[in-house]
Amino acid sequence: MREFLIAGNWKMNGSIAASEELAAGIVAGMPEGGGFRVLVCPPFPYLAAVSRQLEGSAVALGAQNVSAHKAGAHTGETSPSMLKDVGCEFVIVGHSERRAMYGETSVQVATKFQAAQANGLTPILCVGETLQEREAGTTESVINEQLDAVLDAAGVVAFAAAVIAYEPVWAIGTGKTATPDQAQDVHRHIRARLAEEDSALAESVQILYGGSMKSENASGLLAMPDIDGGLIGGASLQASDFLAIAGAAAQG
Repeated sequence: MREFLIAGNWKMNGSIAASEELAAGIVAGMPEGGGFRVLVCPPFPYLAAVSRQLEGSAVALGAQNVSAHKAGAHTGETSPSMLKDVGCEFVIVGHSERRAMYGETSVQVATKFQAAQANGLTPILCVGETLQEREAGTTESVINEQLDAVLDAAGVVAFAAAVIAYEPVWAIGTGKTATPDQAQDVHRHIRARLAEEDSALAESVQILYGGSMKSENASGLLAMPDIDGGLIGGASLQASDFLAIAGAAAQG
């Protein structure tokens, strides 16, 4: 039985004080029950401060990006071992904003995915299509290309220690949300693509929905058989909103 993972991507928001307050509020308000985990991904400068707030709690720490390099002359980059050193368990790779704004290719994302795993981090691999691609009917081929880059580089076995997040790019920060059925269709496709390589492993992989999940729609999305949680953006910046989504996961 796959458990839910509710992950907060704080993006480039906050301050040290605000991040500490948000983390403390999430820890204090964590719903009771099993079958789910909660994760927060603050901006790089606040990872250490948030890590201290999470100490001893059930809330995990993650980062929003990672370098593919171990060390050296890579100004402005952060290595996987550095993230591990500050307490991270997870790291997001291939977020749509990284692909669109900073030109990250699927091959580069696959390299980051492997670097994260080599240093004991669990990568959250983001895949998804733009509105133009959805309207052109190429959603599945776009997602296959993004998945296949990792499959080619690392093999399907790598997904035993990874999470996938489906991001319909047209639903991020736009107020639009895929319906539960629309999201389920793509999640089903992702699982089916992995099942072509290893059917048993495909059944165990967590696939999160990453397109404007909030308290009002979380229960409907989480009720879908192939949706195993959420990668939450805007709704993760208020403890009460984020905890409401975690509460929906706790209720199963």
